[in-house]
Amino acid sequence: MSDVAISARRLSPRTKAVLGIFARYGTIIGLLAMIVTFSILSPHAFPTVNNFTNVLNQASLAMIIAGGLTLAVVVGELDLSIGFAASLHGILITGLVVHDKLPIPLAVVIVIALGAVIGLVNGFIVTKVKVNSVIATLGVGTILTGLAFAYSAGVPIVAGVPEAFLQLSLGRWLFGIPNNIIVMILVLGGLWLLVERTPLGQEIQAVGGNAVAARLAGVNVDRIKILGFVISGMCAALTGILLASRLGSGTASAADSYLLTAFAAVFLGSATLRDGEFHVFGTLVGALIIAFGFNGLNIFGAPTFSQYVLQGAILIIAVGMASLGRSLAER
Repeated sequence: MSDVAISARRLSPRTKAVLGIFARYGTIIGLLAMIVTFSILSPHAFPTVNNFTNVLNQASLAMIIAGGLTLAVVVGELDLSIGFAASLHGILITGLVVHDKLPIPLAVVIVIALGAVIGLVNGFIVTKVKVNSVIATLGVGTILTGLAFAYSAGVPIVAGVPEAFLQLSLGRWLFGIPNNIIVMILVLGGLWLLVERTPLGQEIQAVGGNAVAARLAGVNVDRIKILGFVISGMCAALTGILLASRLGSGTASAADSYLLTAFAAVFLGSATLRDGEFHVFGTLVGALIIAFGFNGLNIFGAPTFSQYVLQGAILIIAVGMASLGRSLAER
């Protein structure tokens, strides 16, 4: 038992109750407090429809990749390859569209299928070869980075990107809402329905809760874990596609930074409404906290390095809150 759990048992019932409320609702309260504070301090720039739309649009790709990561974490594993994979997918689809002149729908299907294959490889290494998921996915991610640089010869693909490809991310095809937001809603909504409202989702949660018990109950644990990696890989591929469309170019390291953002959102989300459990809605809340935090810093002219400081601090706090929630749940 962890030291945090032992300490939690020594707390008075009232203190445990207060900490329990903090562990479950602290992120939502923090998000609302952040929005209110920024709205008061900058009433003409922050609380506007345009700004909120911009925040969601900018954060949508991080939400998609974090949503996929949530599935891997829910089944009890970690996927450190997602940022590197998204970078590879971004430069690959740009090359397929610009150099190979493939139709955009076909290129999208190929890249998402590759994302599924990468997830399958990750899952196979973890479940069949029995390599720790941190080591396995970090190794795969490093390989993917090498492949991205090899494919592009280390040079960004920027010339000849068709307008139709740019509109995948920059377009507003439905009610004037940015496409990225629509895709994010569909992806996170689909993942939430899968995990929370289907028999397969029950198996996913059972494996994450106790893999040994799930196996004894007849659940194919390896299959479920591999599925988590496959979904994570596909979401990374979709993120890479939309990022390349947004940037109008393919770069071998364009999405590497999404790894930290995704992990911060997922762990922060585990302290939302549940006792340290990972879930899709929580990840959405965690991503919103990061997005609005960055947006507020930008509005007030904070230096760029402050975003990295904030993101690192959020990750540490998020892991601490998740640990607190699990410890209180054990009491």
